[in-house]
Parts: sequence; C-alpha cells; structure tokens
Amino acid sequence: MNNVTTDAVSGGNTARGAGSPGGTAAGDTATASDNIDLSCDIAGVHFKNPVIAASGTFGFGFDYAPLYDPGELGGISCKGLTLLRKDGNPPPRVAETPSGMLNSVGLQNPGVDAFIADYLPPLVQLRERAGTVIIANLAGATLADYVTAAEKLNCSDIDMVELNISCPNVKQGGATWGVLPALASEVTAAVKAVLTRKPLMVKLTPNVTDVTEIARAVTAAGADAVSLINTLLGMRIDINTRRPVLYNNVGGLSGAAVFPVALRMVWQVARAVDVPVVGMGGVCDARGAVEMILAGATAVQVGTAMFAEPRVTVEILRELREYMAERGYAGIADMRGAVECW
Repeated sequence: MNNVTTDAVSGGNTARGAGSPGGTAAGDTATASDNIDLSCDIAGVHFKNPVIAASGTFGFGFDYAPLYDPGELGGISCKGLTLLRKDGNPPPRVAETPSGMLNSVGLQNPGVDAFIADYLPPLVQLRERAGTVIIANLAGATLADYVTAAEKLNCSDIDMVELNISCPNVKQGGATWGVLPALASEVTAAVKAVLTRKPLMVKLTPNVTDVTEIARAVTAAGADAVSLINTLLGMRIDINTRRPVLYNNVGGLSGAAVFPVALRMVWQVARAVDVPVVGMGGVCDARGAVEMILAGATAVQVGTAMFAEPRVTVEILRELREYMAERGYAGIADMRGAVECW
C-alpha cells in the first residue's frame, strides 16, 4: 500500500513550503487540522468522523485492536449476519487479483442471536468509550429470514442496520434481491416495517443496468440511507489446472480496481435520491475518500485496503484533516457534492 501524501490527495498540484503540504508552516497546519469538523449525520445517527470499516473486512471490530484502537473509526459495519449460523463456502474462497481480490466467503457468520449475545456487548463498550457507531449488516435468503433477523436487531443495542440485498432469493429461482427494483423494494419495505427503532441503510449491488433505478426503489420503500457499491461479480481461471481460482467459480471483486466504477455510481445515486449516501468500493487512501465526498457521499467505507495496510483508516483520517485544512474546508458538509462537472 502506497503512503499517500496530501499532495497525492490534491492531485499533485499543491506546492510544498516550510516542510509541510500546501506551503503552510507545520505548526499552523497541525493547528488548523485539529479544528476541522469531521462529523456527519446519517439517518439521524451521529458519526464523529466519516470513515467506517466496511462489512466483511473488519470482523466484529476487534481483530485489528492489536494494531490500533477501533475507537478511532467513525463507525464499524459488522460482518454480514444471517438469521442462523453459516459456515460459508468451501475453499478456496479468496484469491488475489491485479489491484484487488476476489472472494466467495459465503457470509460465514455466527448468526444474529450469537452476535447479540457474544459480539455486541464489547462493541457497545467501545461505543460508550469512543463514540464509534455500530452498524449491523444483515443478509438473508428469504423474506422471512430478513424480517425475523431484523426484528431481533431492532431490539438490540446496535445503532443502525445495513441491509445487504446482494444475496440470492431462493424463492425466486436464485435471483439476487438487489438486481430488480421490485425485489429490492419488497425486501426493503418488509424490513423497514419491523425496524421501528433503528434507521435502515440499504447496500446496493453494482451488478445492475441502472443503479439509480434500484436506489430510487429502495428509498421509495423506506430506506433512510443507501451505501454502495458492493462487490462486482468476477472470475479468474488457473491456466495450469484449468479450474477457476475460487471453488464457487465466481466471486466478488473488490479493491482499488473497482474504484472508478464505484465513484461513478456514488455520483449518480447522490444526484438521484434525497437520502444520505455512503460511498465504498476501492477506497484505499485519503484521495479516494475525498473523491467520494466530492461526488456526494456523506461518509465512506474502507474494506479491502485494510488487508494490505491495516492502519489505512487511521492514515485516511489524518490526511483528510490535512487536506481540508489546506483547502479551507471547516467541515465535511462543506465539500460534500462539491464536484464541478464539465
């Protein structure tokens, strides 16, 4: 993982002076960045900063604790949960690709009940100590699974639910919930109906013809926010064995390679709906976070990049403050959606 200086964040056009970015004296830059307001609000939930650990890459928050304090993050989107425990797909289920990775882990998780009983209490302690928001990522195979699990989460101590609609609907011949507006709307409305105490953020798949159509469908059905993108469907083949590199044959592509696609979709969706948008997909440094926010994202999620550089989220926060101080932004809201299109 390359270290990203503020010059890189700003596109390399910032002249350096006095040994610090932007020609600002080092002490002045530090003072200015300390005064930056990184906080944001998503569906009534306050985040102290806009950097969230993405679901599926951060476990339940404590695997990275030996490396840095998870309390530095604005939020943690926990590992995808299903109603019942899942062991996931057989290996091999992870493979490296140029500028990214393929995975078909298959939502391995302990189930909602075990999450609430065993994994949530220490997360609540983290929230009480550091103010980090707890997001439960919810997946399901049937509408009944989604609804029953949502009912359990509704009565728990999480802060919000992120609805994963990239799962196959077993009652509809395996069609993915999130690829058809009618299915996306159906599952969103059903979960929203029972999620009376928690806001609902719907995570959108990029494997569609028009992502704005899906975004409009879920917001019309009650989504309080949307996040995107989930992984792109991809494949690699071992030319020596002639077998796919994943046992599942295909898997989700993530990492830096997908960033331009993700950014384009975030920009489109931010212009199409009136709810907060959380951008993700290939965010590997502060420049990527800034681009997402300029495109209209309220916050960003960082995932695959943490496998290469576990502390990347901390570096993003530091460099984001520096960039905002140099450019005169007092808060995140000042640069949200500020892209000047041709």
